[in-house]
Amino acid sequence: MILVLLNVYLALLFILVKLGIIRFNRFWKVSPAIVFVLLLVGLFVPMSWGAPQGSALVVRHSVAIVPDVAGEVVDVPVQPNQPLKAGDVLFRIDPVPFRSQVDTFAAQLKFQETRLAEMMQLQTHGTGRAFDVEQRQAEVDQLKAQLAAAQWNLDKTVIRAPTEGYVTNVALRKGARVANLPLAPVMAFIDTSETVIGVEIAQIDARYVAPGQQVELTFKMFPGRVLTGKVESLVQAIATGQVQVSGVAVAPKAIASAPFLVRVKLDDEAFAGSLPAGSTGEAAIFTDQVKPTHLIRKVLLRQVAITNYINPF
Repeated sequence: MILVLLNVYLALLFILVKLGIIRFNRFWKVSPAIVFVLLLVGLFVPMSWGAPQGSALVVRHSVAIVPDVAGEVVDVPVQPNQPLKAGDVLFRIDPVPFRSQVDTFAAQLKFQETRLAEMMQLQTHGTGRAFDVEQRQAEVDQLKAQLAAAQWNLDKTVIRAPTEGYVTNVALRKGARVANLPLAPVMAFIDTSETVIGVEIAQIDARYVAPGQQVELTFKMFPGRVLTGKVESLVQAIATGQVQVSGVAVAPKAIASAPFLVRVKLDDEAFAGSLPAGSTGEAAIFTDQVKPTHLIRKVLLRQVAITNYINPF
């Protein structure tokens, strides 16, 4: 944009010289350099922190699907990359061994409840001991807890979608054996109930960014289109500022000014939900500072939106 404005000035200067309105002396010869410095210092440098611009990325949360029980897979009705609702079946594990446990505990509970009723009846007639009644009651309570745990295991043989989303890269097949191992997920579930858009802003330009400020975005996938949104938050931590638990002393490392991340929400939530995870683009944040530069930033962003038709990078 600075080159466009400078070229406009040069064209205007050329016309004025040709028409004889001004004399092409030493001052006018060096005036393009003066105009360039003035534009840079007076407009484009303040614009970088009054209306900062940065790369935008669409991300979604991924849930590692790990079954709560181990067993043989008997059914995988889910299709890859197909929209799912919360509670839809992803796959089923053979329920036979878990149902047998439920039946076993249910039969034992029924027997112990009968014995408890008999003991209580004997105590009522004065021929039974209170200790026997308490012992039977404890056995009944224990069996109820075991039955509840067995029923929970049986219910967990049907693995369901935790929320709205889809499963990608479905390699699980009928006959495979799965286990309750946190480090060995069997599916990757992509949560589409929330779309997260992050914008990278240089640290020097992030000083005036605050929640609620207006944002304009354009994505590579939709060239020529400019979307609006608002700043949700400025992420208060990045990886370079994180300290992890370790048994060694602090290790010196090269320090670099990595960009901060700004979380943005689109005004058009339906459109945000249609964006594939990994969609990239550019975003401009309009702060409360140097408002005259906002118009220039809007023009620059629309130039980016138009060049997205031919620029793959």
